[in-house]
Amino acid sequence: MIKKAKVSLSDFKFDKSGLIPAIIQDYKTGEVLMLAYMNKESMRRTIKMGKTCFWSRSRKEYWVKGSTSGHFQFVKSIQYDCDLDALLIKVRQVGVACHTGNRSCFFRKIK
Repeated sequence: MIKKAKVSLSDFKFDKSGLIPAIIQDYKTGEVLMLAYMNKESMRRTIKMGKTCFWSRSRKEYWVKGSTSGHFQFVKSIQYDCDLDALLIKVRQVGVACHTGNRSCFFRKIK
């Protein structure tokens, strides 16, 4: 039985930089597309828009996935882990997820 609980953004355990990792997964295939980071505001924006919004650690700014490439991620569901310190966001991916042009950022293997 899956337990549903009411949580607020203040319940999540953000790291010392105020971030939480978000694993992005294709909602149909289960393929892991990417890993990015969110803060409280990018989580709010994602929930409100229905598209993924992240915090760029390098540029120090918000970015909506697809805003420049057109490769948007439409949110189907947001789940969180048992410790409230990681997110799993299932999306309908339009185009590719990786900036390299690959469908997933996880296209390399350790031999």
